[in-house]
Amino acid sequence: MQLLLSTWAEAESYLKTSKGIVMPIGSTEQHGPNGLIGTDAICAEVVARGVGDATGAMVGPTIPVGMAVHHMDFAGSMTLKPSTLIALLRDYVMSLSEHGFERFFFINGHGGNIPSLRAAFYEIYAENRAQRGKGAPDLRCTLVNWWENPEVGRLSRELFGAREGSHATPSEVSLTQFAYPESIKTAAMDPETAAPGGFYDARDFRRRHPDGRIGSAPGLAAPEHGKRLFELAVQAISRQYGSFMAEE
Repeated sequence: MQLLLSTWAEAESYLKTSKGIVMPIGSTEQHGPNGLIGTDAICAEVVARGVGDATGAMVGPTIPVGMAVHHMDFAGSMTLKPSTLIALLRDYVMSLSEHGFERFFFINGHGGNIPSLRAAFYEIYAENRAQRGKGAPDLRCTLVNWWENPEVGRLSRELFGAREGSHATPSEVSLTQFAYPESIKTAAMDPETAAPGGFYDARDFRRRHPDGRIGSAPGLAAPEHGKRLFELAVQAISRQYGSFMAEE
């Protein structure tokens, strides 16, 4: 059940049976020669909708732009400052909490969002208590990264081994190819597997990783791999959502 495709009356009815909502969040940034700029937002949204279908959970609108300042030397990338992202998350959660939502389950598609998400949760808790006192609703926020569960990890290792890398990975590119087969891109990559390594700012990222990849071989991506990754991610994260909602 998607919030954007529901009426206010349907949202009100949903809140009579559940206080939970799944919130996909990603990024709009470069993903190497064959990866879509919207990869992280697409992955989060596709998995979140799958979890919503599997559990009956309401799925909120995707937050498509995240904290990606380190990608800004590549055309098309967009970023929010950490402070902006924290403020946006606060406003999203506090708006929905006014209507009775209390359990916020964020499905994340971008590693760069993690520190801001965790900081935002504590900002939300502090403001909720400060504004509403002891009678404040029992708001709870949690974060799961769609790729970070044993099932998806095992399949990624089986399919790609060490060539998975850490950015513009064949796993995430495969998932977007499954979701949007009409938008599959191809590109020559030399070497097939990019060099690993870290970086500092955006210019240093571009200097060290000139085609945008880090340790990955996204040419190995395939939509059939993406389908398998999607199914495993949805199964694993649906269980996590169920446990989150069952907590006392």
